[in-house]
Amino acid sequence: MNWDWEKLQQKQKERNRSSGTGSNNGGSGPQPPGIDDIIDKFKKFNPGRIWILIILIGVAAVIGSTMVYTVQTNEVGMIQRFGKFVRKTPPGLHVKLPTGIESVTNVKTGRIFTEDFGIETDADARKTFAHESMDVALMLTGDLNVGVVPWIVQYRINDPYKYLFNVADVQRLIRDMAEASMRLVVGDRSINEVISKRHEIAADSRERLQKDLNEAETGIYIVTVELGNTNVPQPVQDSFNEVNRAVQEKEEVIYRARQEYNRVIPQARGEAQKTIEAARGYASKRINRSTGDASRFRAQYEAYTLSKDVTRSRLYLEMMETVLPGLEEKYIIGGQQHSLLPLLQMGINKGKTNAGQ
Repeated sequence: MNWDWEKLQQKQKERNRSSGTGSNNGGSGPQPPGIDDIIDKFKKFNPGRIWILIILIGVAAVIGSTMVYTVQTNEVGMIQRFGKFVRKTPPGLHVKLPTGIESVTNVKTGRIFTEDFGIETDADARKTFAHESMDVALMLTGDLNVGVVPWIVQYRINDPYKYLFNVADVQRLIRDMAEASMRLVVGDRSINEVISKRHEIAADSRERLQKDLNEAETGIYIVTVELGNTNVPQPVQDSFNEVNRAVQEKEEVIYRARQEYNRVIPQARGEAQKTIEAARGYASKRINRSTGDASRFRAQYEAYTLSKDVTRSRLYLEMMETVLPGLEEKYIIGGQQHSLLPLLQMGINKGKTNAGQ
């Protein structure tokens, strides 16, 4: 059945009157207004005023919501009042002036950002920098060769004020400066150094990039620079490998020649030095002997000058002691013998006797 709203309201009013009379007689306190009373009061308001009140409440709620903001643990809140920086807030729940007066920008100072160069790992990065995915990795080396040098740069925000107000496009700035620094470092080295000395190139590139960012006052700190697998472009890789093999064979031949050189030359030098030392020893021996002989002759001469007859006799006797033991037959001739015929006759008779025997 359908309820008559007006009859229900009339019954409720009568019930309220009887309840009030009873309370006065019974001594109980006044009762709070019911739902119907509240509805009656709202009906008495002008509908236009109700909408204005609702709008004011909504506006106040919106303004209140813009006054409360949260800063995460790895962030720093940068507050601007009418566009001018006034303060920064640590992580947590904070309150500021409404939007239009103060605004907040949360800067992620605790996050490590990564930029890839020639390494397609992120779909957004491939979409944004698709035109430079491979060209950025092609670099000219110091020996006029072309190498493929992929690398990544990891950085974080060190100074949020400089990062927020001194840098317009952070990603583009990092990529341009990183590419410039890497090309300068690679351009000072040969293709073999680029392939074999990746850690050294990465360290030099990081140092140069950090220096450029500090001079630009970007507030960015480079955490690391890492190179991928460096190589030559694919179309010339086979030819480059052939050149490397030829260079290795050349170095092997040079190594063998040096090994033979190191074996033969020291030996020849040793023999030459040995010959020289032997000649020096022989020269010293002959010089010393000659010096001794000369000294002995001088001594004999001095003795001879002091007593010529005695010295002459001694020299004669010493010579005879040396010569006579080597003679088989000896003929002693007296001082009175003046002819040699008897000696010859003795030699002829001896020869006949030996022949007969």
